[in-house]
Amino acid sequence: MEADGEQVIGFKDIIGQDEAVNRLRSAIRLGRLPHALLFGGPVGVGRRTLAGALAGAVLCPNSASDESIDACGRCEDCRLLESGSHPDLHMIYKELAAHHPEATVRSSVMQELGVPIIRHFLISAAMQSPTRGKGKVFVVQEAELMSDVAQNALLKTLEEPPPGVIIILLCQRPEELLPTTLSRCSMIRLGPLPRNLVAQRLVQAGADEPQSRFWADFTMGSLGESLRLAGKDLYQTKMEIVHRLASMGRAGEGGLADDLAKTMEKLAKQEVKDVKDRDGGDLSAKLASRKSLAVMLRLIACAYQDAMRLKGQPEGQDVELVNSDQAQDIAAIAAKFTQRDLADIIEQLSEYERLLWRNVSPKLVWDNVVITCASAAPLVL
Repeated sequence: MEADGEQVIGFKDIIGQDEAVNRLRSAIRLGRLPHALLFGGPVGVGRRTLAGALAGAVLCPNSASDESIDACGRCEDCRLLESGSHPDLHMIYKELAAHHPEATVRSSVMQELGVPIIRHFLISAAMQSPTRGKGKVFVVQEAELMSDVAQNALLKTLEEPPPGVIIILLCQRPEELLPTTLSRCSMIRLGPLPRNLVAQRLVQAGADEPQSRFWADFTMGSLGESLRLAGKDLYQTKMEIVHRLASMGRAGEGGLADDLAKTMEKLAKQEVKDVKDRDGGDLSAKLASRKSLAVMLRLIACAYQDAMRLKGQPEGQDVELVNSDQAQDIAAIAAKFTQRDLADIIEQLSEYERLLWRNVSPKLVWDNVVITCASAAPLVL
C-alpha cells in the first residue's frame, strides 16, 4: 500500500502463503493474537516479510480500521516502519553482538544466538515501555541458532511477556529448538512458493529464463534464496562445474579441487561483505567459507541427483531435471555410473557437508569431492 511515495509491506503483499495470512488476520480481528509465534519454513518463502506485515498491523494505530488488518501506510508509525527505524520493532540476530555494551561480547564473532544477545536486546528491552505507546514487536531471525542457555533464559518472557509485547521466532528447522521453547509458541508453517512464480519474479529482477528456472527448481520454490543466489553471479560457475564433472574421467581432473576451493573463497568474501552491508555485523571468514562450501556441495549433488533420476527413468519417457539447461552433461554423468554408484556419490556429498562443522580442512574436502565424483570412491579423510 502506498502513501506519499512510501510503501509499507502488508498482508496484501504476501504471495503464496494464504493459510498463514488468513490465520493471522483472523487472530487479530478476534483479539486472539498469540504473544509468542514461531514462523517455520524454508529460507526465502516469506517468513521475514510476514513478520514485517504482522509488525505493521500491531504497531500501526489505524490497522484495526482497515478491512485487511494492514498498516495504513500514512501515519508516523508507518513512516518509521518503512524507513526501518521504528523504535518498537526490534530485529534480533547474531550480528547484534557488535553493538552489545560489553566489550568482550563486541569483540567476539558470534556463530550462534547466544545468551548475551537474547538477554540484552530482547529480554531486557521487552521490560521497557513502548516508545510509541501501542506495543512492541521482537523478531528473532535464525531462531534455531539460539543456544540452549539462551532459549532457557527466554522461556519466562515467551510464556508471560509484558503487556503489548509480541515475540516472533523465524526458524527454518523448528525441530532444532528445545521442546520447552516450541511449547510456548504458536506455530505457523510457511511452505515453498510455486516454482513458476519464483521463476517469473527472477525474470522480472533481470535474470534470463534458463537461470530463473534453474534457481526456482534448485531452491524448491524459495524466492528469497533464489534471488540471493542469482545475485551472486553463481549461475555461470554452476554451468562450468557441471560440465567439468561430466567431462572428467574416473581418475578425476587435475586442478578441479583447487578451482573449487578458489570459488568457495570468492563466495565467502562476498558473504562477509553482504552481512556487513546488510546487518552491520561481522561474519567470521571460517563460517563464511563453510556456508559457501555447503552451497557448492548442494550444486554438485544436484547434478548427480538429476543423473540418478535420468538413470531410473524408463527409456522413452521424459524426466524433469533441475539442470534441464545442461541435459547433455547430466546424460554424460548418468552414463558413467550405475544407480548404486550415483546413490553412493550423493550420500558421500552429504557426509562432506556434515563434516564442514567439525573443523575439517576445506582443501581436504574438495580433494575428496573430486575423487568421489569421478569414481564413487568412499571417504578417505
